[in-house]
Amino acid sequence: MNRELIVRSSPEAVDFALLKDGKLIELHKEEDNNNFSVGDIFLAKIRKPVTGLNAAFVNVGYEKDAFLHYHDLGPQLSSMLKFIKKVRTGRLKDYTLKDFPFEKDIDKNGSINDVIKANQSLLVQIVKEPISTKGPRISSELSIAGRYLVMVPFSDRVSVSQKIASKEEKDRLIRLVKSIKPKGFGVIIRTVAEGKKVAELDKDLQNLLSKWIAMCKKLQRAPHPSKVLVEVNRASSILRDVFNDSFSGIHVDDETLYNQIKDYLHEIAPEKEAIVKQYSGSAPIFEKFGIERQIKTSFGKTASMSRGAYLVIEHTEALHVIDVNSGNRSNKAKNQEDTALEVNLLAASEIARQLRLRDMGGIIVVDFIDMTKGEHRRKLFDHLREEMKDDRAKHKILPPSKFGLVQITRQRVRPEMNIKTSEENPNGNGAEVEAPIVLIDKIQADLERILKSKQVNNGIILNTHPFIAAYLTKGFPSIRSKWFMDHKKWVKIQPRDAYKYLEYRFKNKDGKTIHI
Repeated sequence: MNRELIVRSSPEAVDFALLKDGKLIELHKEEDNNNFSVGDIFLAKIRKPVTGLNAAFVNVGYEKDAFLHYHDLGPQLSSMLKFIKKVRTGRLKDYTLKDFPFEKDIDKNGSINDVIKANQSLLVQIVKEPISTKGPRISSELSIAGRYLVMVPFSDRVSVSQKIASKEEKDRLIRLVKSIKPKGFGVIIRTVAEGKKVAELDKDLQNLLSKWIAMCKKLQRAPHPSKVLVEVNRASSILRDVFNDSFSGIHVDDETLYNQIKDYLHEIAPEKEAIVKQYSGSAPIFEKFGIERQIKTSFGKTASMSRGAYLVIEHTEALHVIDVNSGNRSNKAKNQEDTALEVNLLAASEIARQLRLRDMGGIIVVDFIDMTKGEHRRKLFDHLREEMKDDRAKHKILPPSKFGLVQITRQRVRPEMNIKTSEENPNGNGAEVEAPIVLIDKIQADLERILKSKQVNNGIILNTHPFIAAYLTKGFPSIRSKWFMDHKKWVKIQPRDAYKYLEYRFKNKDGKTIHI
């Protein structure tokens, strides 16, 4: 399994495409005007506590106040408030917390009015970016993420990722971290820490402590509200969270970003520094790596899979609905139950990819094709869980119901990635049509099905709109030439002036339409 990160830079934004064996699985955008990224820490001011919601609205500098629920205050809120007050007044110069006396934990079932007041200074962290009409969601239980560890101020707890299966390895890591952990800070051990030596963990921890001290130095003179700790740029954040030995290449089309990524990789994995390449080709970088084509075919209401199967993805205010369709897929060697299982397993893999690619969150209901056998439903459930194992967003999957429905909840911390794939109709009637690249993929899929069904032993003729005919035959090698090299069958292409833009038909040498 090879992973590649492709980075495209423009004056307005930077786009990051994560590929797994050449297939697009994640797409991120970092815009220059995004001042509220997940992980950023702000010195903020309480606007007003609201007893009925047991929450407070907090001014973080966004057009709408951020929402802070009582359960997001963190048990050591009193210690943090005392710390901020001492730092702001200049009475505390040691920011390491080793001699700082902690206050009693707040009551986990208490009231917001008992612990905070209007106009109070507070350190808060963005846990959910502004989405639609809502302001950012925040927490005052701070955490500073590193490569192997996450440091939690005002805590002494050490915990380890549940994804590390070995109890011996968990015990080893906890023992090592407890031996190097600074007093007053808790630590969460990340999955990528598995197998690492104490020196690597200590280096990561010291780096996080340096970030904390640098942030505290800003507090004394920082205005309200102000950002006092910036989450690393999106490229470094992605690398920090997903980078592993399976990465075979990182390609960047901007020199400044290239140097930043190379420097960051030098810190976390110096032996892999050589995989960072600066792209200087004449074609746009996303075209060169086939990403533009995948974007056009992966977004939109319908997502195609192999041999005619497809997903229909609908969005409502409350949830997302995904319908699995077998299309005109047929397999005479198998019965209906086996065909349903085959399509459902294929759909589960594509759904796991679509959730990450679009960053869909909230409640997702999937209507799989009905299966009568319990063992098949269990196999589908296990396969879906395995496919979503690498998804970094918190999620929960319920087993298929007797109606074939699978419910998924997935955490959303950023606005959903929504890319328009339809284009203006060249006929000029104001309507929109699918992107041409999607049509080409459909024609190619139909051709493959015709050849596999062995309906024709001689010539195949494709009738299509003149624009599409020209596109299929232009250049060398043309798309038609590639079809011949792949299938050893020559397709005669005949332009038809009367055809609509999206209309096409396959015919045999006698001029009869081939039905798929």
